[in-house]
Amino acid sequence: MTTAVKRRIPCVGFVSLGCPKALVDTERIVTELRAEGYVIASDYKECDLVIVNTCAFIDAAVAESLEAITEAMKENGRVIVTGCLGGKSTETGENWLMQRMPKLLGVTGPDKVAETLALVHRNLPRPHEPFDDLVPNAGVRLTPPHYAYLKISEGCSHHCTFCIIPDLRGDLVSRQPGGILQEARALVEGGVKELLVISQDTAAYGLDTRYRTAFVDGRPVKTRLYELARELGKLDAWVRLHYVYPYPSVDQVVELMASGSILPYLDVPFQHAHPRVLKAMKRPASAERNLERIAAWRKTCPGITIRSTFIAGFPGETESEFEYLLDFLREAKLDRVGCFAYSPVEGAQANQLPGALPDEVREERRHRFMQVQAQISAELLRAKIGTTQRVLIDEAEDEDGVAVGRTTADAPDIDGVIYVTNNEGCRPLQPGDFVDVRVTDSQEHDLIGRVA
Repeated sequence: MTTAVKRRIPCVGFVSLGCPKALVDTERIVTELRAEGYVIASDYKECDLVIVNTCAFIDAAVAESLEAITEAMKENGRVIVTGCLGGKSTETGENWLMQRMPKLLGVTGPDKVAETLALVHRNLPRPHEPFDDLVPNAGVRLTPPHYAYLKISEGCSHHCTFCIIPDLRGDLVSRQPGGILQEARALVEGGVKELLVISQDTAAYGLDTRYRTAFVDGRPVKTRLYELARELGKLDAWVRLHYVYPYPSVDQVVELMASGSILPYLDVPFQHAHPRVLKAMKRPASAERNLERIAAWRKTCPGITIRSTFIAGFPGETESEFEYLLDFLREAKLDRVGCFAYSPVEGAQANQLPGALPDEVREERRHRFMQVQAQISAELLRAKIGTTQRVLIDEAEDEDGVAVGRTTADAPDIDGVIYVTNNEGCRPLQPGDFVDVRVTDSQEHDLIGRVA
């Protein structure tokens, strides 16, 4: 790289870990640095410094973050840390990471773009270079060109006993609708075909502002999920909602899905089903109400896909309570499901609860849970054989003429895919293409089909 050799323009490297919300923070930092003329390099040796965006949701994430920081320090030596692990404090209020790694250039927490940029400026000033100050209107993104994450709020006002996110990211702070829609338009104009709406608690969007009315293009738009989703649905792109708590207000949003305005896809983190365990988790709602909501959503929007995540082996969870969860799973027949064995994250209130289960019990229950879900998933996918699905292509055709795509029921990275065989003589399928596919077979979590 010429700029790296001449060192006229300083180079910054990135390691981005954790959830899509952290990825959005990385994209914002990269965009700002590129706008200021910094070069973004992919090799430790080319970089003048490295920024590591960390995760601290569970112990495994903390370990992965520490490993990434250690590697960056070894390979480069000049490291700035941001993200959730950077926001972790000791009992005396000092920065936990700086105490462990005092040779770091600096540490900031989650959603601290300005503070991270200030550390870069302090440790790596840049010369003025106007020809390198140009960036795309939609900013610099780390996802494939045809889909993008759209973060609508930061923080969370729930204090679930298994989670430390509010301690790391603070309470809910919603973005203004105008700024979100401006970003969404720029993304679509830049070629994005799918917008993945994310936050810590998407259904609570605007609650912190009391659903204040804002103005978008001279029109009043409430700072509320229904109105925001309705506006996003007017863009020429798939709109997919993630992390939606099962509040009654979600019913209106499902009506938008039924009308075709946004994708009929709802990512709802139920976490458990047994009333006592949900109470110990400090989670809203009960299994009975959730089953009623699921039935109502399916009645309103028969084609809706519901995905969720659960925790197995929560402290004090009995075998009968776990079986209760499995019964809920069998009755709910959710389309897409993930399950985690409980992880005693440092600082989580749940660690103080009685009845902590051995690692092997937690893992065994997670395995049993996923076995039940695999049967449900296989059954639901078999029912799609013979149907025609709208598919967004993620990976181009291989040498056998098979491309990889996703239906409206599949979010990238966390759900299944559909393997698409093209018809002979047709234009090769490319990432970002929309195509109708007839489903010919199914697997445990994936579909197989041919262009209709």
